[in-house]
Amino acid sequence: MKILVINAGSSSLKYQFMDSDSGEVFAKGLCERIGIDGKLTHKVPGRDDVKNDIAMPTHNEAIQAVLDIMVDPQKGVIASTDEIDAVGHRVLHGGAAFTESCIIDDKCIEAIKKCIPLGPLHNPANLMGIEACQKIMPKTPQVAVFDTAFHMTMPPKAYIYAIPYEYYEKDDVRRYGFHGTSHRYVSARAVDMLGNPAHSKIICCHLGNGSSLSACIDGKCADTSMGLGPLAGFPMGTRSGDVDATILEYLMGRYGYDIKEMLNILNKKSGVLGISGVSSDFRDLDDAAAKGNERAQLALDKFIYEVKKFIGAYTTAMGGVDAIVFTAGIGENSIDMREKICEGLECIGVKLDKEKNNVRGKEVDVSAADSKVKVFVIPTNEELMIAMDTASLAKN
Repeated sequence: MKILVINAGSSSLKYQFMDSDSGEVFAKGLCERIGIDGKLTHKVPGRDDVKNDIAMPTHNEAIQAVLDIMVDPQKGVIASTDEIDAVGHRVLHGGAAFTESCIIDDKCIEAIKKCIPLGPLHNPANLMGIEACQKIMPKTPQVAVFDTAFHMTMPPKAYIYAIPYEYYEKDDVRRYGFHGTSHRYVSARAVDMLGNPAHSKIICCHLGNGSSLSACIDGKCADTSMGLGPLAGFPMGTRSGDVDATILEYLMGRYGYDIKEMLNILNKKSGVLGISGVSSDFRDLDDAAAKGNERAQLALDKFIYEVKKFIGAYTTAMGGVDAIVFTAGIGENSIDMREKICEGLECIGVKLDKEKNNVRGKEVDVSAADSKVKVFVIPTNEELMIAMDTASLAKN
């Protein structure tokens, strides 16, 4: 089936038009500055990129701009929007209500709205994309694929927080986890690469500007590093990861911050940017560290150290590990980062082959021949996962 995959942000909208069976991407692009002046970048394999300034006061105009260029005789890839069999929407937070993807109907939309307090930045934007598509393509099936759904198999001991239980019962406060579509895709590919054993224990390292780890037993999530929101876990590009809550009280009292200002610091000014003072981009940190910048090196060392801690914790929690997977921007492309994370993990049976590891953006086994634990590089493909879910549900 031909599926249009939509990832709507508050002022942007990413899209891919693809075949759910073969994974072939016919076109993809980005609408930026929605509500400001509007910019569209449209890419078709084998052709020059198209960049247009188009008025996009709302997501309705953005979706219409995408559909218009898709059917454009010179720039498009289809003759009519009737060739779009279904639309798959990435939705950040499904709360505890969604354990899998679903056809979008009134009940689904109401449930997504109820999750807005849990995903205040993303869910409203996701809904804008959904509502725009419903308005412009009322007869086309629409499917919601939730970032949190894969992690809903976690047992209570992994997702419950040690705060008064009433906040879980009344307010849905628990660990949810994110990057679920990526973790689901790469963990399934890892099982395939292991030869589809009846039982498997896999640690997925989704490392990018936003990063998370997951522990997967027999293809299902047993634990993950992000929490109620995507701030938790280990340091990221600009996010702090786990911090002592006392720090918030201390800094708010000392500088007069309110909670909104404090969370902005933890989300936008912390992580490796906060430590280094240089950049949130790990390539910039590598360059600065090579020139002797000690804080840039400290930021890299802190990131590596914390990832190792999670790998060790998950290995112990699962009672062993069969494979460690590296994915996303850093995981797929940073040869040095993968090597340094694996250094010292010999104690759990990990041994990296440096020659095999000299690769970027390819699916490959980079573990040494005598490694007891497989180490895989698996490029993530969240869009394909969304398209496959969408096609499956739209056929029924």
